[in-house]
Amino acid sequence: MRLLVFGLGYSAQRFIDRHAGDFSHITATVRSAEKQQARQGANLELLLFGGDGSDPALAARIAEADLLLVSVPPGPNGDPVLAAFGSQIAASRIRRIVYLSTIGVYADHGGGWIDETAALSGDGRRRMRIDAEAQWRATAGERATMLRLAGIYGPGRNALINLGAGTARRVVKPGQVFNRIHVDDIAAAVAAAFAHPKAGIWNVCDDEPAPPQEVITYAATLMGIAPPPEVAFEDAEMSAMARSFYATSNRCTNARLKQDLGVALAYPTYREGLGALWRGGEGQ
Repeated sequence: MRLLVFGLGYSAQRFIDRHAGDFSHITATVRSAEKQQARQGANLELLLFGGDGSDPALAARIAEADLLLVSVPPGPNGDPVLAAFGSQIAASRIRRIVYLSTIGVYADHGGGWIDETAALSGDGRRRMRIDAEAQWRATAGERATMLRLAGIYGPGRNALINLGAGTARRVVKPGQVFNRIHVDDIAAAVAAAFAHPKAGIWNVCDDEPAPPQEVITYAATLMGIAPPPEVAFEDAEMSAMARSFYATSNRCTNARLKQDLGVALAYPTYREGLGALWRGGEGQ
């Protein structure tokens, strides 16, 4: 079985690391020649797509692929993968396409519990994601699965490391909650989505949405240090992108992920995830 991955980012790389043995050949795209040279492996062919150009061999890899994983974000002009290869993907023999989206596509529900049927709304980057999902469904039809990911953390990317680097902040916005998801649980969800006989839309998130400052406090407790002081959201110096994450407050359920795809989360809350990372040497 041949896998094609558009966008070898953090989550896609983790999926490959854990499931490379499931495939006879894996092709993944990177944006720069530097990354192409650094990551090449025995069972992993890296081709350029994006920043430094598009490799002509991609057309052949699309024609040969059985499965397609897409983690390239959309831009102001739409989804770049579909812009370049939409017609070829539509006509290909690829039997399942898994598109990594975000729970940020949901409208604000004021901290209420929502599932995959909740209304979508947003502007800027969130609107781009909503539009990209629609474009993939229009192109691939019943082959296209949407995995809507919560805030991603895992090895090399977590509150423990941020605390150690002095960059963690406890920004407080009353009523604000977020879901999170460990990258290993994303890898499990991708594998389950590929194996499932039908396409669908699934939230990939943990069991316990929580205020962001609580996660920082828990990480500081593991490390045996004092947490940074709380900062009111209105007073916090934040980039426009960082501030946009606070535009909605939702509690997303993962019931369908468990029931339909049979995914048993290795890290059902941030406590199990951060605890395992701390024991593994993160932040020390």
